[in-house]
Amino acid sequence: MPEVIFAGPEGRLEGRYHPQKDRDAPIAIVLHPHPQFGGTMNNKVVYNLHYAFYNLGFSVLRFNFRGVGRSQGEYDLGIGELSDAASALDYLQAQNQNAKHCWVAGFSFGAWIGMQLLMRRPEITGFVSVAPPANMYDFSFLAPCPSSGLVINGTADKVAPPKDTLNLVNKLHEQKGITITHTQIDGADHFFRDEEAHMKPMIDTVSNYVRRRLTETTR
Repeated sequence: MPEVIFAGPEGRLEGRYHPQKDRDAPIAIVLHPHPQFGGTMNNKVVYNLHYAFYNLGFSVLRFNFRGVGRSQGEYDLGIGELSDAASALDYLQAQNQNAKHCWVAGFSFGAWIGMQLLMRRPEITGFVSVAPPANMYDFSFLAPCPSSGLVINGTADKVAPPKDTLNLVNKLHEQKGITITHTQIDGADHFFRDEEAHMKPMIDTVSNYVRRRLTETTR
């Protein structure tokens, strides 16, 4: 898979870009967990999400936020990381100008950044938020949430407790014009460590959801 370097607000950003041969293919970016707690684009959840989207026919980009790996800059409390995500989407769109669908997927901290990007980019048609840390970050900016999407978490998540995720989902359910799908993976921790019991069912759920959404015409 081609390694790419593209321009971010603080210098170069390092990514992995996986294009389809079809010039009209849908596009997706995948956002990694917290940079200060070991989060990188090679995180197992991020890697598996990347390939899930690619196998569904998407051209996919995952990348390292500023200060991670070979990406320039320093951690910026989520503010700069949101700008990095916007730059990544710009790069992906420049490579795929005919894409009719644009998705953002994020894991943990990356889910928080992805939801903020959703608010700023009306061309995003769907989202996947894996284990969003609703106990650590304020998600009240999702008012109204502009697109339907999937929220997925583990019932044994101690980093982002299920009750906080459920509160977030319930708030989003009150909004009109979108549909928030919520799935919990029984027994899974924050990182879906058990490959067969937790990671595979999570990725299968994501794939089935995205596949279904691609056949629908509503947002």
